[in-house]
Amino acid sequence: MEFLGDPCCARCGLPFEHDMGDDAQCAACLATPPPFDSARAVLAYGDVARTVALRLKYGRRTGLARLIAAQIVRHVPRDVGSPIIVPVPLHRWRLWGRGFNQAALIGDQLGRLTGLPVDRHSLRRARRTQPLRGMHPGERAKAVRGAFALAPGHGLKGRAILLIDDVHTSGATAGACARALRKGGAASVHLLCWARALPRDD
Repeated sequence: MEFLGDPCCARCGLPFEHDMGDDAQCAACLATPPPFDSARAVLAYGDVARTVALRLKYGRRTGLARLIAAQIVRHVPRDVGSPIIVPVPLHRWRLWGRGFNQAALIGDQLGRLTGLPVDRHSLRRARRTQPLRGMHPGERAKAVRGAFALAPGHGLKGRAILLIDDVHTSGATAGACARALRKGGAASVHLLCWARALPRDD
């Protein structure tokens, strides 16, 4: 297991080999800033992280959401006021088929641990998308473009958002959610997840 944390890019959380300073960003974020204000994950995506994520998502081991939330707590930003926890939503057809949204389960547990409010309803998946597995980053971004929207009368304007997901791969889904949240008036968006894929040298 490769636990993630400081030192890392202040924006996307990419690990640094040594401390570059509190506000240092990686080259990719400097060149093309992501639409979220920060992103943090517990583990680099590997065998253990994958097994836990898949057992929660497809094995119906919903108790694993407690384990994940307990590890995410250390990455909750402390300087963003009073944030609202918002899980990445599933389309209703996928929710009906699976029976639960793994991001919402993690978000609920994080809310219990931190006392922060959880909003499951303001961010919605406006249209169904194809599974992103196997797509390259450009295809992923195109697939989720415009896929998320805010519900009428939402209460997220001016609020900091803790966006919750299980796995951060290319950032396409989180980016699409963050754009919808910022368009709706959110003050900031901070992605928190269980695992993230890291670029590897061949």
